[in-house]
Amino acid sequence: MLALTRGFNLNWKLFSNSNLSKTLIPSLITLPLMAATRPSVSSPTYSTGSPVNVPLKHVGTHNGSFHCDEALGCFMIRLTSKYSNAEIVRSRDPQVLEGLDAVLDVGGVYDPSRDRYDHHQKGFGEVFGHGFSTKLSSAGLVYKHFGKEIIAKELQVDEGHPDVHRLFLAVYKSFMEAIDAIDNGINQYDTDQPPKYVNNTHLSSRVGKFNLDWTDPDQSSKKENEAFERAMALAGSEFLDNVRFHAKSWLPARSIVMECLATRFDVDPSGEIMVLKTFCPWKLHLFELEGELKIDPLVKYVIYQDDRSKQWRVQAVAKSPDSFESRKALPAQWRGLRDDDLSRESQIPGGVFVHMSGFIGGNQSFEGALAMAGAALKL
Repeated sequence: MLALTRGFNLNWKLFSNSNLSKTLIPSLITLPLMAATRPSVSSPTYSTGSPVNVPLKHVGTHNGSFHCDEALGCFMIRLTSKYSNAEIVRSRDPQVLEGLDAVLDVGGVYDPSRDRYDHHQKGFGEVFGHGFSTKLSSAGLVYKHFGKEIIAKELQVDEGHPDVHRLFLAVYKSFMEAIDAIDNGINQYDTDQPPKYVNNTHLSSRVGKFNLDWTDPDQSSKKENEAFERAMALAGSEFLDNVRFHAKSWLPARSIVMECLATRFDVDPSGEIMVLKTFCPWKLHLFELEGELKIDPLVKYVIYQDDRSKQWRVQAVAKSPDSFESRKALPAQWRGLRDDDLSRESQIPGGVFVHMSGFIGGNQSFEGALAMAGAALKL
């Protein structure tokens, strides 16, 4: 498995102009405006190992209100060798856009051969592929065409390395697809029922809050560009955090879960109990590996040691990655009990607790946790 090294070096300093002087954002390129008809925004500098002394390129997107997809798309495309440190030009003027090297989220054209990445035009239906069917936003288009290069640079390997493809798919599933779906107005669930609560804390919503408030007396292009730059910094930092998590934590965990899944019959003859020899993020890997390997019967309980308490946990596997319902919750008569009360009811020594929902329980020893899982299968 690869050791993670950071391929993008972020050099931070205080924003030096306007009333945002105390806002921490990445260091800026100081570039002259091309002309009054070419409104631009200087954007964060990230080292990508690109050649120096190459002509400055210009990446266009629309001015006015912005969304997460073009903010993230502009950030990502500047991580590539081709558009390293390009100047961002914000305009809806077709003549201005025509003269730019790349254009995102405006212009009505999707043509990767000319680096045109809009998704608003009639008839557009591009998807990521690889089993995903969500229509792409401008960020998704940039990721589809440049994502492997960005990930390979972060891992410091060739694009053909198998880990690059695994991360390419995982980052789209866990991060990028939601950006595409929200921007295209695609509901997360097929239902006509109103949501039970409002969620305004996701990345797309937080980026949207950087738009100028209608009560702000300063509605200038300068102020708007500064807001867009902050949006790029937020979206981009969370994108890189996601890539780095998958490289450093998620990817190594896959091999651990695969090994533990292969030895599950050594733990219990049912094959429905898996023991994690080393705790790691296991849930998504388990679902994916069960599908890939056509596991039957499915795993019902995962046992692992809590590193802090050194006690053992029995966790019921959910029906799906986003579900709160378990495939087989721990028995109802155990739920809400602790310590001696739990040990008496279960007739298993060393009981610690069982959650009220039955999704997790604990025992002081591995043998006790295994006994709890085995008994729960039969109840």
